[in-house]
Amino acid sequence: MSAYVLYKTNPYRNQSMSKKPIRVAITGAAGNIGYALLFRIASGQMFGPDQPVALNLIEIEPGMNALRGVAMELDDCAFPLLTEIVQTSDLNVGFKDVNWALLVGSVPRKQGMERADLLGINGKIFVGQGKAINDNAAADVRILVVGNPCNTNCLIAQKHAPKIPAERWFAMTRLDENRAKTQLAQKASVPVKDIANLCVWGNHSPTMFPDFYNAKISGKPALDVIGDETWLKDTFVPKVGKRGAEIIAARGASSAASAANAVVDTVVSLTTKTAPSEFHSVCVLSSGEYGVPEGIITSLPIKSDGEKWEVVKGVQLTDYAKEQIAKSNQELLDEREMALAAL
Repeated sequence: MSAYVLYKTNPYRNQSMSKKPIRVAITGAAGNIGYALLFRIASGQMFGPDQPVALNLIEIEPGMNALRGVAMELDDCAFPLLTEIVQTSDLNVGFKDVNWALLVGSVPRKQGMERADLLGINGKIFVGQGKAINDNAAADVRILVVGNPCNTNCLIAQKHAPKIPAERWFAMTRLDENRAKTQLAQKASVPVKDIANLCVWGNHSPTMFPDFYNAKISGKPALDVIGDETWLKDTFVPKVGKRGAEIIAARGASSAASAANAVVDTVVSLTTKTAPSEFHSVCVLSSGEYGVPEGIITSLPIKSDGEKWEVVKGVQLTDYAKEQIAKSNQELLDEREMALAAL
C-alpha cells in the first residue's frame, strides 16, 4: 500500500510550545466518528489547552481522497496546538511512534446485522492493527478500541501485540455510561452533572448492565430518587442496551458525534485524576475482579490518578446485578471462542 503524508507547519510552534507533542493515531479518520473526533483532539479538548498534538490519520485506500479533504479542514481551523498531520493508508506509517492509538475504523453495524457478522468481518482488521502497533508504536503507547464489537476486537488486537502490556488496552463503554446518565437525569428531572458512579458492566452490546443500584443522583442512591425499581429494570436497562439500534433506526447510521464525545471522555478519565469516591466505565482485560472470568475485555468501574488506573474495589452488587453481569460476560466468552475459531 502507498502511504500519503502531509506535514502541517504551525506558526506558533516554536514560540509557545514547550511540551513535546502527544502523537495520536486515529483509524477510520475520514469516517463519521473520526471526522467528529479529530477537531476536538486538535482543539485541546482531549489532552488539555497547553498540550500540543500530532495526528496520524489512517484510512483505507479508497478513503484517501476524503482524508485529504479532512486534513484541509484541519489546516483551515488553524489550531495552535496541532503541530503535524500524517495521512496514510499504511499501518506501519500510521502507528509509527504514536503515544495513543484510537482504533475507530471498522465496518459499522447496520440494521439487521448480527454481532457474529461483525466479528468475522472486523476481526481480521484488528489482527493487522495489533501487529502494526506492536512493531511501530512508542514504548508508552495506549490503545482505545471503538470499532465494534469493540470488546472482542480489542482482545484480538491485544493478542497480536505481545510487546504492549495488557494494562495499556481499553475498549469503550463510556458512550453507554453517558446514555444511561442522561436517561436517569431525564427521569429524575435533574441536570446530567448530578448523576455519578454509574458503571456499565460487561460487553458493549444489548446485554450490558448499567448498574442503577450503585448510581448516585444528587448524592443519593438512584433507586431512592427514582422510586421505581420496575421501571429501572424493565425500561431503563433495555433502553440503554438498545440505544445504538434505536439511533440506527432513526438516522440510518451508527452513532457518530456521541461516540466521538465518549472517546474524548474516556481518554480524559484515564489521563486525569478521578474525583474522590467516583468512578467511570472502561473495558479492560479482566483478572477475575468481582468474579468476572479472566482473560476477557470487559467493562468495570475504573478510577485513575492521572497516570495509572485501577479497578475500584468494594462495589456492592445485588443478586440481580450479578446475574445480568454474568450474562453479558458469558456473551464475551462466546465471542472470544467465535473469534478464535474464525482467525
